[in-house]
Amino acid sequence: MWLYQKKLQYPVNITKKNLEFAKQLVTQYGGFAGELGAALRYLNQRYTMLDERGKALLTDIGTEELAHVEILSTMLYQLMKDATVEELKEAGLASHYAEHRKGLYPVDARGVPFTVAYFATTGDVLADLSEDMAAEEKARAVYESLIDLTDDPDILGPLLWLRQREIVHFQRFKELYDDYKKILKNK
Repeated sequence: MWLYQKKLQYPVNITKKNLEFAKQLVTQYGGFAGELGAALRYLNQRYTMLDERGKALLTDIGTEELAHVEILSTMLYQLMKDATVEELKEAGLASHYAEHRKGLYPVDARGVPFTVAYFATTGDVLADLSEDMAAEEKARAVYESLIDLTDDPDILGPLLWLRQREIVHFQRFKELYDDYKKILKNK
């Protein structure tokens, strides 16, 4: 179905452990505006698009969002790599360690677990595409906040790239929304 290349869309090579930033970055993995929710939203909504073009767009973007989950997972792993239990406790990650050790678990920055309530599908293509545009804008805004929280170039590079992809996704959804609105108006 897909051709999988064993490399990230954007290279990640974080050389400095940063548990405090990992606590914030995890929100783009499992938070309300995160990549996991976006991937599931688009891959579910694709079935109710009006035509193959719409289905293909949501499939492509949904699949790319899964690639973004891989980037974030790599970043989180590298930010936490070699952390001692004491360092995790000092960073406020003792409860994470107790349940997951250093394993990744989709939560937001406050530790609230991922929920399917973060993504929606109504079956109405215009409502769903409106939500998709809003989701991309929310993700962009969170990436901009994360960018404000670091000056580490190893972290900034992937964050800037991911932010730009949110802008591109918004534009593609807007184009499809505008086309579908015209189609539905003429029915």
